[in-house]
Amino acid sequence: MQQKREVKVLLADSFKELVQEKPVEKITIKEITDRAGVIRVTFYNHFQDKYELLEWICREEIVSPTRILLQNNMRKEAVMFMFTALLKNKEFYSHVAHTQGQNSFASTVRQLIAETIEEYFMSSEFGKHEKYNWLTAGWVADYYAMSLTYILMSWIEKGMSVSPEEMVDIYEYVAAHSLIDLPKGF
Repeated sequence: MQQKREVKVLLADSFKELVQEKPVEKITIKEITDRAGVIRVTFYNHFQDKYELLEWICREEIVSPTRILLQNNMRKEAVMFMFTALLKNKEFYSHVAHTQGQNSFASTVRQLIAETIEEYFMSSEFGKHEKYNWLTAGWVADYYAMSLTYILMSWIEKGMSVSPEEMVDIYEYVAAHSLIDLPKGF
């Protein structure tokens, strides 16, 4: 198991280096494996394609570490971790943020965040809303994942110049107020 993870990390590091040189869409599996010093079959033993590799990187670096924080009801710290993780690898995430289409960085991150939030809700006995049957843990998780992804992507696109602490405060403020209340706060 450890050896399998080491190979994935090796491939991820190779991919991260290549992303600094060219767009994700133009990177080939051969380039990734050549730089990692492994054969192509090794790549396919771990990932279907480069987009699955990108998803693994996002899961490992941005989202999975937040699970323990959420399990301990440290929601603000979980969001802070995401911003900090992105900033730590600013060059890489600035480049992959431009990936478009069905395998876009934004859609990958949104899906991973939604899964993590829904998992958190389910572990804390999130119930169905009495009046609105459709208001499920999955629906609410998607809502928050979309809003958080929007803020993360906007921050990346603007060069990550605002501190993670300020971004978390902004997110917390907007998430805690309704659309009706927000104009009063500006």
